Amino acid sequence: MSSTVDRALAAALYTADADLDTAASLLAADPSADLELATRGREFVRRAWERGWQPADVIRMAVRDESLAPEHVRLAARLIREELERYEALPPRWTAQLAALPGDDPARQDRFSAATTTLELYRLLARLPAVEAVGPVPGEALTAPVAGEPRALARIRALLAKAEATGYPPEAEALTAKAQELMARHSVDEALLAARTHAKEAPAACRIGVDAPYETAKAVLLDAVATANRCRAVWNSAFGFSTVVGFEPDLEVVELLYTSLLVQADAAMTRAEARQRAGGRKRTKTFRQSFLAAYAHRVGARLAEVAGEAAAGGGGEGAEDAEVLPVLAARDVAVAGRTEEMFPETVATRVRGVSDGAGWDEGTAAAQRARLTGP
Repeated sequence: MSSTVDRALAAALYTADADLDTAASLLAADPSADLELATRGREFVRRAWERGWQPADVIRMAVRDESLAPEHVRLAARLIREELERYEALPPRWTAQLAALPGDDPARQDRFSAATTTLELYRLLARLPAVEAVGPVPGEALTAPVAGEPRALARIRALLAKAEATGYPPEAEALTAKAQELMARHSVDEALLAARTHAKEAPAACRIGVDAPYETAKAVLLDAVATANRCRAVWNSAFGFSTVVGFEPDLEVVELLYTSLLVQADAAMTRAEARQRAGGRKRTKTFRQSFLAAYAHRVGARLAEVAGEAAAGGGGEGAEDAEVLPVLAARDVAVAGRTEEMFPETVATRVRGVSDGAGWDEGTAAAQRARLTGP
């Protein structure tokens, strides 16, 4: 005989004429079904992992679904936490995503409303399609991580923390210039070290959220950051993320830098809009769209210049161009091959035209001032 949960899920999720109210009524009338219902939720989460999704991806989809509300997001976070408690060790990025999950402070709901919320979330989880895997899932064998982080990244973080804390612009510029230099050379140093030690490295991948509004401009910015750091970015507009393919040290830099540049762009755009309003012009969507498009375009050009200078400089003391260039070229080929393997049917996306000259000028100027390093 089928359980209450089986009947409810069949009514709400698996029939052509899904009846959510009937399913929620069944669950609300049977408190003994609560434990099994929660177990099924963790199973839905685990199946999402098996189909290539990660915690941040699931939360992002719940947030993006206009039919869902904060209580659905909190429930998703709770199920993720409960499922991940089963594992002794998690992949490094999963640990960071777990720490970033929304807090679990559920609002009081009657049993019918709570059951409805649960079924609506389960319907989202059950319908998640398979996506490209970007690393191990919980339960798979993991390579033991090296304690701490590379000294270069630690120095970059420290320099930028000082730069953002100071109220003296010349000091901030000097600090960020040094941080920019360290970041640009970090990738080359890591590539040379791997080549000299014959490390068996292969390109990896990670997902980075590209959130509304102005997703196209943000995706272009992320692509510029990825390209300058010898990675490839593939944007999935339907799911609100880009998959970045590259060697692990470069992926770390891309994540740091993209996040930092978004923060800088938002602050710069706020200041630019204030100047526009002071001049008698109202803030407009076209201004912001043009601002971010110009920002992404100019930052991409600056990043390419820095990356080229780092490669030409050899990456470290005693490094020769004859050693550096073949190593970097081999990495570029490996990243391109892995990207093609993961995404054999990518298509180009047309970028929306820029229609606000003031926004473009302000965005270009802001990009020229931007710090080209992570937070």
